[in-house]
Amino acid sequence: MTIILIRTVIVFFSITIALRLMGKRQLGELELSELVVAILISDLAANPLQDIGIPLLNGLLPIVVLLCCELLISGFIVKSATFRSLVCGRPSILVENGQISESEMRRNRFTLDELAEELRGQGITDIGKVKYAVLETDGTLSAILYPSAQPVTPAQLGIAADDPGYTVMIINDGRLLEKNLAIAGRDAVWLKAELERRGAAGPEEVYLMSVNSAGDVYYQAMEGKR
Repeated sequence: MTIILIRTVIVFFSITIALRLMGKRQLGELELSELVVAILISDLAANPLQDIGIPLLNGLLPIVVLLCCELLISGFIVKSATFRSLVCGRPSILVENGQISESEMRRNRFTLDELAEELRGQGITDIGKVKYAVLETDGTLSAILYPSAQPVTPAQLGIAADDPGYTVMIINDGRLLEKNLAIAGRDAVWLKAELERRGAAGPEEVYLMSVNSAGDVYYQAMEGKR
């Protein structure tokens, strides 16, 4: 039992490190090569966990090889547009100038129901307002509305918009993030005053507290302290 536990922990951290080295983008939408590597890693990692008779190195070594292959492929993808197109494919324009391309829809095996679902996920319920819809290489759909259907910006109205700056989380679920407090340019005296003004005895009574560069504070107390 102890051997199984140790092997499981080693494999877990090995896969975590491998995925971390692959980059943050791999944690989101996966390209084809990245998906293949992720599937193979999970399959290879399961073998030494299911059978303790298999040397642990037999499971870890292929993971390292796959990681190296993925890093090499990623490097070639960055440097070569031709290789990137070959491995990742090209974006497909499903809607162009308000017209749905039936050939592109069929080629990508994309149905009208799926198109409508993707648009609804972006808050678009009327396909007629979409000028362009592009199916990206990672499978996500990018939609561009007609100018008349796009939200009006302060610049278009000739209004000067305030810049609240970057928002920094100060307290997270009752825990004071001292480093973030310093990043926000605040100190313990300021924090104590803000908490007292809201009736909190300390950070442990606060679920979330953040502040932006303009000095605006978002505050939410723990459920039992509201």
